[in-house]
Amino acid sequence: MVVTGTYHPYLVALSILVASLASYTALDLGGHVRVARGLARRAWLVAAAITMGGGIWSMHFIGMLAFVMPVPMSYDIELTIFSLVVAIVVTGGGFYVISRRGASPLRLVLSGIFMGLGIVAMHYTGMAAMRGHAGLDYDRLFVALSVVIAIGASTAALWLAFQTTDLWQRLIAALVMGLAISGMHYTGMRAAIFTAHGQIHDDPANASLDQINLALAVAGFTFVILAFASIASLSEQKRAEEVLRQAQADLARVNRVTTMGALTASIAHEVNQPIAAAATNADACVRWLSRDPPNLEEARAAAMGIVKDATRAAEIIDRIRLLFKKGITERELLDVNDVVREMIILLRGEAAQHAVSVRTELAADLPRVMGDRVQLQQVMMNLMSNGIDAMKDVEGPRELAIKSQRAENEQLMVSVSDTGVGLPLQQAEQIFNAFVTTKFHGTGMGLSISRSIVESHSGRLWAADNSPRGASFHLILPAKIEARE
Repeated sequence: MVVTGTYHPYLVALSILVASLASYTALDLGGHVRVARGLARRAWLVAAAITMGGGIWSMHFIGMLAFVMPVPMSYDIELTIFSLVVAIVVTGGGFYVISRRGASPLRLVLSGIFMGLGIVAMHYTGMAAMRGHAGLDYDRLFVALSVVIAIGASTAALWLAFQTTDLWQRLIAALVMGLAISGMHYTGMRAAIFTAHGQIHDDPANASLDQINLALAVAGFTFVILAFASIASLSEQKRAEEVLRQAQADLARVNRVTTMGALTASIAHEVNQPIAAAATNADACVRWLSRDPPNLEEARAAAMGIVKDATRAAEIIDRIRLLFKKGITERELLDVNDVVREMIILLRGEAAQHAVSVRTELAADLPRVMGDRVQLQQVMMNLMSNGIDAMKDVEGPRELAIKSQRAENEQLMVSVSDTGVGLPLQQAEQIFNAFVTTKFHGTGMGLSISRSIVESHSGRLWAADNSPRGASFHLILPAKIEARE
């Protein structure tokens, strides 16, 4: 006679939870497979296969243990282990194919079919491992439906594993995958028809006691594996973030050095000016002292000029040294207008060389900002140097206008405008991408790094046309509100 079983509701819920957690961990590991190369890629691929394949098998086995029948049941251990191996191998094969470069939609579909059929083989091998006083047959319609669900779930799993990056998107995808995998299993269980051999003793509660303990043990072991995989993934993510931060810091410093190389002539001109003035004042001082009688007042004035010129030269050298400085960034309360003035002095020689006039409209009593002086100097130097470059070959007036003002929501804005060649049509946003440049000799990194610096200060940097010609760059920084008496 046909035997009808029942499901233990808590074990069913546990099986779905296992499937969802395994799916989330596999999606997380799939991200490492996508970006890793060489031996590391193979290691993450194996980890993803064990996590996904083992999770699917664990869900399947817990789901079978959740099925309580009025006849005693046991499992052939060799077939049960073989079904686990099948799940891991087919999952790993599917992950390997779809993770290769240039994976096409056809390859995705073929990999999904391969993995889906493997999961079906795992499921029905596990079913064949059941031993008891009952024969097993299948409803072909539900078997076919379980195959369709398995292929669909596998294809979706492979696609999501190498497309999903956002946390909430990954959580939703893991839940959907867990439900799909569980749906395939319980559809396959619905296809099973058990026929009892002999008398039935209807005592499902006692019969399910060992099944509950075994299901909990399998779930616990699975959770331990998933926890280790998640810890490894988190550690790798932290390491990758640190490497990325270091690379960005090194790239920013290289950009500063490259930019300074182009400004060497202007810097030499700026340093030579106070040195030459100091030499002239020293010569005048000697002449005033050599007179008979010595003119002490004029000599004193000349000596004070020497001190002033030497101080100015030292300040210029300090600014240059700071731009080359490498170390941990230090943030302090800054007057943005002071940063602007410092860069105007540094670039004054380059502006004069190309007949560029510099006009400033710096608002008084601006609130100060909390920032890194060297980094903000780098941003202003890049914007101003770009403006000068854009004007050095144009006919007509060449004016670099720098304006600071208060903005909404306790912010301040600095604008750098030129009358140069302007921005290419519809490239006001693209020029901030790495390696995109409108200069023949440009590296395409200056604006990209400048935007990163501004955003690290919780600000915003963008570009626009400057009517009637040229371009304008605007940056907004949050103000640090100070207590006033």
